[in-house]
Amino acid sequence: MAERTVADLLVERLGDWGVDRVFGYSGDGIDGVMGALRRAGKPAFVQARHEEAAAFMAVGHAKYTGGPGVCLSTQGPGAVHLLNGLYDAKLDSKPVVAIVGQQASTVLGSAYQQEIDLVRLFGDVCAQFVQAAHTPEQVPMLIDRAFRTALATRSPTCVILPHDVQSAPAPDPSAHEHGVMVTSPGLRPARVVPRAEDLRAAAEVLRAGERVAIMVGQGAYGAAAEIVELADRLGAGVTASLLGKPVLDEGLPFHTGVMGHLGTTASEQLMRNCDTLLLIGTNDPWTEFYPAPGQARAVQIDIDGRQLGMRYPIEVPLLGDAAEAVRGLLAEVQPRDNHAWRDQVEGWVRRWHEIAATRAAAPAEPMNPQFVVRSLADRLPADAQVAVDVGSVVYWYARHLRLPSGVPAHLSSTLASMGCGLPYGIAAKLAAPGRPVITLTGDGAMQMTGLAELVTVAARWRDWADPRFVVCVLNNRDLAEVSWEQREMEGEPRFATSQQLPEVPYAGYAELLGLRGLRVTSPDDLRAAWDTALAADRPVVIDAVVDPAVPLLPPGRPFDKVKAMYAGLAAEGGETARRAEAHLRRERADEGYDDPAG
Repeated sequence: MAERTVADLLVERLGDWGVDRVFGYSGDGIDGVMGALRRAGKPAFVQARHEEAAAFMAVGHAKYTGGPGVCLSTQGPGAVHLLNGLYDAKLDSKPVVAIVGQQASTVLGSAYQQEIDLVRLFGDVCAQFVQAAHTPEQVPMLIDRAFRTALATRSPTCVILPHDVQSAPAPDPSAHEHGVMVTSPGLRPARVVPRAEDLRAAAEVLRAGERVAIMVGQGAYGAAAEIVELADRLGAGVTASLLGKPVLDEGLPFHTGVMGHLGTTASEQLMRNCDTLLLIGTNDPWTEFYPAPGQARAVQIDIDGRQLGMRYPIEVPLLGDAAEAVRGLLAEVQPRDNHAWRDQVEGWVRRWHEIAATRAAAPAEPMNPQFVVRSLADRLPADAQVAVDVGSVVYWYARHLRLPSGVPAHLSSTLASMGCGLPYGIAAKLAAPGRPVITLTGDGAMQMTGLAELVTVAARWRDWADPRFVVCVLNNRDLAEVSWEQREMEGEPRFATSQQLPEVPYAGYAELLGLRGLRVTSPDDLRAAWDTALAADRPVVIDAVVDPAVPLLPPGRPFDKVKAMYAGLAAEGGETARRAEAHLRRERADEGYDDPAG
């Protein structure tokens, strides 16, 4: 029988921490751990096509399951490739542990092949904990600290393992001597409740408000019922950050939808007119869409004290779990008659739904991307999981996809990194193989990582209890979000050389991999395509050909905030720019603006 190694001990420790799967890519620097994974048979190893995608999968696992995600790579370039996904975990506050190989200790410092100072490389992204093992005795302690820190700080951590340490004999677990730290796995979450006097002060602020707005973020998960009850008692309107979109049912008549640049007109009106603001578990960066400083008295709830008061001047900060804090507020806030404000909010919501429906139904060449996403809303299975990539598709997801209660949806929000969609979808499917997955992506993100990770889908789908895995590609041959940013922020015309994408037969590529591909160019065929994909016996790629001229219009902006868009389109010229200006003027008119002619 082969001698038990440090790598074997590490793999056992992963099991002690409840790790079901490890996402990664092999290489000589991590061969010791790969051998131990083979011998143990669990956790399962998930081979991505690229280490960046593996890190995104680990983040997706953390987002969909709530547990720590684990990614693995070799030294040198493999380690570098993990960084983007780990920054996604850092900026969206998710626990991920990276296990990274390194050249043998004896060659470090010699400018050896693939030698990189990995502690320095990961020093920012894994700022809460990054350590290299120098002896076998360190490894159990480092793994325990990495997991405990990732969970406690909701951030990525990293353990670096030189090859010789991985392959060394496992240390004696009963060692009891000076200089050897013996640790144990496991962490139970604490119950964090704000102080009673702070809850009373917060309730006093909320009771005094006549026009209360509540904004929920991802930190409000698990507190939906309490938040709705508090909103009803206060007669408040509710909005959500992008990460907070799945928290509450957007069908509530007082839910104004997502707030911010890619949000709704109703959310913009709620923020612009409120006199009191309650922030729950959100750190949304779109501060220009918050109430003006001094307009609203504000209370904020967050489990992380570093976030309190960071986005808006806060009168009463409440450090604690969202559900616990809101329950504490409910004990202090009695129902009151505040129908005038609530009626006004519900009117804004009804008007937004009319605007959204009109915009999605507007003719486009050949299809309106808003219609593509909106047409999924009434077909989305109640047990679905949704993954969203970064780009213009996020606008249409935020505004048009109403999620059934209990349907999770995730994307790279704060880092906003293209290429997350397919890896997130794969992580969701592996965590719950009996649930259908829908991934919404643009053609830019699909070309960046999606085509490669579709190979992973093709390699694994036959093992899934439910084979439904739908990838909808909004194919407009353009990096549309950046094209509109060039117009909006710079007043510049679209730079075709940087923005135009090559044509790719996404549906044909899916068929080549043994999947199903549907190319859709007409809105008349789109609903049938969704129905076919959601009933298929294998994963399906919908290649939805859409119009790049549909604007990414922020809500409620006066003319001076959008005139650069008109200037950029005028300088651009051509048929697409002409259509884009017509769409822009029509959507501005939907909001009651009559912009002057250029």
